[in-house]
Amino acid sequence: VCFAAIAMETGEGDEGIVCPSVCRCDEGFVYCNDRGLSIIPPLPLTAAILYLQSNRLGNAGLPPSLERSTSIRVIYLYANQLDEFPIHLPPSLRELHLQDNNIRTLPRSALAKLPLLERLHLDDNSISTVSIQERAFSGTPRLRLLFLSRNHLSSIPAGLPASLEELRLDDNRISTIPTHAFRGLSSLRRLVLDGNLLANTRIADDTFSRLSNLTELSLVRNALQSPPVNLPSAHLVRLHLQDNGMTHIPRGALDGMRRLQRLDLSGNNLTTLPRGLLKDTESLEMLLLRGNPWYCGCNLRWLHAWLHSRGSAVTVRGLTCQGPEPVRGQSLRDLTSLMEQCEGDNGVGGSQAVASVPHGSTTTTSLLVPTQGSLFTLRAKRPGFVMPLPPGEGGQVPGETLELTVKPLSSDSVLVSWLCPQPAPSFRLSWLRLGSSAALGSITETLVPGERRQYLLTQLTPRSHYLICLLIDTDNKDSAPACAQIETGEALVSSGGEGSDKEGQDSELTALPLAGIIGGATALVSLLLIFGIFCWYGQRAGYMSGDSGSYSRGRGGKHYDDYVESGTKKDTSILEIRAPPAGFQMTAMAHQPLQSKLEDVTYIHTIFPSSSSSSQANGTYRKGGIPDIDYAYT
Repeated sequence: VCFAAIAMETGEGDEGIVCPSVCRCDEGFVYCNDRGLSIIPPLPLTAAILYLQSNRLGNAGLPPSLERSTSIRVIYLYANQLDEFPIHLPPSLRELHLQDNNIRTLPRSALAKLPLLERLHLDDNSISTVSIQERAFSGTPRLRLLFLSRNHLSSIPAGLPASLEELRLDDNRISTIPTHAFRGLSSLRRLVLDGNLLANTRIADDTFSRLSNLTELSLVRNALQSPPVNLPSAHLVRLHLQDNGMTHIPRGALDGMRRLQRLDLSGNNLTTLPRGLLKDTESLEMLLLRGNPWYCGCNLRWLHAWLHSRGSAVTVRGLTCQGPEPVRGQSLRDLTSLMEQCEGDNGVGGSQAVASVPHGSTTTTSLLVPTQGSLFTLRAKRPGFVMPLPPGEGGQVPGETLELTVKPLSSDSVLVSWLCPQPAPSFRLSWLRLGSSAALGSITETLVPGERRQYLLTQLTPRSHYLICLLIDTDNKDSAPACAQIETGEALVSSGGEGSDKEGQDSELTALPLAGIIGGATALVSLLLIFGIFCWYGQRAGYMSGDSGSYSRGRGGKHYDDYVESGTKKDTSILEIRAPPAGFQMTAMAHQPLQSKLEDVTYIHTIFPSSSSSSQANGTYRKGGIPDIDYAYT
């Protein structure tokens, strides 16, 4: 349709200024959205805000006459068919919405025509780092807001204007942030980097410290093991670190954040928080801690005291204990009587005493124990590396300079303690589940800070033998480790007939999985055979009766379309997911239309490994079920 010859009629609110017949005008507002337009019609001279979204406008649909307008301040062009950045835009433009198109490049010449531009929305396009021309933003000195969410960026765009106050780069493929990435952005107040491939080793130490005026930082859904170092503290108000799989928070991570009001650590793998972490957060109003395996021992006595001292001034969500077993499911705030049993002033550090509470009818279990230490590195060594066998089982096993003590706490946890007569920068703790040979299986290894003398191993396999070794982490290759062997679960067994009975039970339990597999396979083959006979009989009966159309599926006599049921015919029961060709699809099993809810939208994000990753680094798991985080991103 060509609108150049469209008859023009007077708009009621424009005092004689003509308005296109296909649009609606209200003073300076011109509503031409959702009209199926392929070209922009002539516009009133007083037009200030244009609504052109959800049409079929391509690059040829923007007439050159649009450049001569001096009154247009805002244009909405999202959800159209643009594949290039528009070039015929008015220089008076302050705000431009181009999201949900297919724009691939950002040329400097096009942006240079918009010297007054303040807000630029480019979400959901196909912009890559190399397609942004050098110094592309040099002609927009007033740009305050830039949205580049859900594009194909692999790094932070270079040459961003110093006037920028808000930058959104979420759901891209950014894996590395060098030191100079945010150079000159002293005015930046809000930075969103959710859903990228960021890991601690790929973020320069002083990356964020340059952002002295930052008030909000969001690093949700990345691959961080701990918060990045040197976070800006002077003005930070909101810090979002959820869904990263973080295993520890350094003691000084929040130092100086006196204006912090909201901290979100949900969806990580935290078991404890170090004492003194919140000492400077007197302005904190919301602390979100859901989805973490909190171990509520004496290690969290300081946090229990902090919660009661702040009272209703702070809202805490999700601080629910996952261990030890007697307090599982309880809130830390409600454990006052148990916390009072901890010796010392905080239950962390040098105090070794623990409190015991009844567990069952006759036994007692150590309840408040030191929690798992800081986990800096976790990796699986390949089979073939043989850990040194200890001289005995359990108890205290001295090395050259270390004295190691291991003690089972439950069916899946072991407390490791050690004495070291000399200062050490860090300790290398390794543990291996023993099988028929010590050379089989995967060795899990972690670095423990040098000031710690205890570590809690959790999520171990019940009723299994483990070899645990500790070594001072130095460059001296001749240093000998201290090792001990222990059994999880019922490790202390009486001698005599009872021990023989237990060994027989273990052998019987070991054989159960194999018997279950064989029995299950036999049952499955039998069911398939019966089902095949039934189908053959049904097909033959249908052929004999001459009914070759549809058949009954035993659902009240209702007939279904074979193509719809198999998902080969597109209908409302198919849930489509935008994904690369090598991705996946999801098909609803029920034969009912899916009722979408606008207020409950689910996004499924595809994680892409960086181009520098190894060919083996596709998020795979190595033998033994231990994820290799040196390569995997999730």
